[in-house]
Amino acid sequence: MTVLGHSRSWSYQWLSLLMLLLGTGHEPGVEGVTHYKAGDPVILYVNKVGPYHNPQETYHYYQLPVCCPEKIRHKSLSLGEVLDGDRMAESLYEIRFRENVEKRILCHMQLSSAQVEQLRQAIEELYYFEFVVDDLPIRGFVGYMEESGFLPHSHKIGLWTHLDFHLEFHGDRIIFANVSVRDVKPHSLDGLRPDEFLGLTHTYSVRWSETSVERRSDRRRGDDSGFFPRTLEIHWLSIINSMVLVFLLVGFVAVILMRVLRNDLARYNLDEETTSAGSGDDFDQGDNGWKIIHTDVFRFPPYRGLLCAVLGVGAQFLALGTGIIVMALLGMFNVHRHGAINSAAILLYALTCCISGYVSSHFYRQIGGERWVWNIILTTSLFSVPFFLTWSVVNSVHWANGSTQALPATTILLLLTVWLLVGFPLTVIGGIFGKNNASPFDAPCRTKNIAREIPPQPWYKSTLIHMTVGGFLPFSAISVELYYIFATVWGREQYTLYGILFFVFAILLSVGACISIALTYFQLSGEDYRWWWRSVLSVGSTGLFIFLYSVFYYARRSNMSGAVQTVEFFGYSLLTGYVFFLMLGTISFFSSLKFIRYIYVNLKMD
Repeated sequence: MTVLGHSRSWSYQWLSLLMLLLGTGHEPGVEGVTHYKAGDPVILYVNKVGPYHNPQETYHYYQLPVCCPEKIRHKSLSLGEVLDGDRMAESLYEIRFRENVEKRILCHMQLSSAQVEQLRQAIEELYYFEFVVDDLPIRGFVGYMEESGFLPHSHKIGLWTHLDFHLEFHGDRIIFANVSVRDVKPHSLDGLRPDEFLGLTHTYSVRWSETSVERRSDRRRGDDSGFFPRTLEIHWLSIINSMVLVFLLVGFVAVILMRVLRNDLARYNLDEETTSAGSGDDFDQGDNGWKIIHTDVFRFPPYRGLLCAVLGVGAQFLALGTGIIVMALLGMFNVHRHGAINSAAILLYALTCCISGYVSSHFYRQIGGERWVWNIILTTSLFSVPFFLTWSVVNSVHWANGSTQALPATTILLLLTVWLLVGFPLTVIGGIFGKNNASPFDAPCRTKNIAREIPPQPWYKSTLIHMTVGGFLPFSAISVELYYIFATVWGREQYTLYGILFFVFAILLSVGACISIALTYFQLSGEDYRWWWRSVLSVGSTGLFIFLYSVFYYARRSNMSGAVQTVEFFGYSLLTGYVFFLMLGTISFFSSLKFIRYIYVNLKMD
């Protein structure tokens, strides 16, 4: 019984989209709290169930053989809630404000052996359920499993048929909601014959208590139900480790590298003064190092259209990542729900498409590109096509397994419309402005028609070694923080340290820029002028290290399993590594370009 939304969801998603665009949207549970009078009905919505260790594998609650109304009525959901896998429907629970209930019958059921087996499988996979009361999520396990002894071995499965709801109120508002089975004995599901039916009676109790807490946000963190782990604390060791690495790298570039450059410039310029009278155009004779390749260092690379598209999309994701973190710092997202972040990321991606079009087309025209229409198409497809292909596979797996993570048709049409009406047109508009505002490429040195032969390079200056060094050092600066990010996205942790995240993000970009400059200098010193693509690949390879870390996390740090969770994890982990490649490759390239312009501007050449 997979729920794909209903007629009102379409209009509500457009409304939430508009509210986020105007900056007036809010996340459920933070604002817009309902006010009740004594005896007013309080609607409890059933939402989803799923394996505890597979956070992205969720199903509608009514897909289990549980008490279900004859006609299921669904709640209108925001775009973020749909993307988060929510599928809320009204339940049979009758709750009234400030009225206690003691063991009221919910329904009587007769379960077949197949239905009992379905419940047994769900309990063995540690299925939890999520209900929603006044936008407050409450969670609990579907059943109870006990393993005991080795010889003899016992395996007991029990279903919770009674739930105790505890709700706290202040005045006319609900502040806290929880569900408990502490004093309840589970109903055994063992020993049922294949042709036998199991009779069950589901009951529930409701207990109200008054609290002095006036606002939901005033409750202590992790006090919402204790079901999921508490909010992460500040990890100073990771921060100090990253700071030390940054200071060392910046010191390396600023002191050692600049000192070497000063000596190079002094030697090259002195040689030029002593030989300028008689050397003529044979100015490089007897020289070596980066000076001798001044006529080739600004030679435009092959596949310049692809390079410009990478830089454009990378610049877009730099703006997108910065915007998301800044919005989080401003408190625009609720800690306990990620729906608002999903919506904001989609909107920011669409709005920042103008950046990718502008940067790509601007630089493409600067380096002599003429097929700018093809460049715009390549830019808009560089991320959207891999994302669409990955999402299609992941969504198909969710759909085939009946998971609520499979997007409804209305949501798919909504997202496609946003991209067609906002994202793609802004890419074209940005590309037109970038093309028209582009000035000729500012190269301090003239480029000869015939390329200079590149001498054989030692092994430690190869592309593979540069990618290893350039990718590992930025990765090491964020490796500890990366664990907490993965534990939040793919686990049950709650991440609130957005200030630390912004700091680490700045560290990542700084380390990438420093490493890029150092590796580019070493490459040019070996008279290898093919730095354009090398600078992108060297630091952009951090994305590969992030993907390798995701493999390690899946195998050694998580309990995830199953086709649904595995396909989603590795599909989106590949996309994450790809996004980091684009972002860090862009930072690396522009850092190297600015560095190369600096050293050749300060080189005397007549």
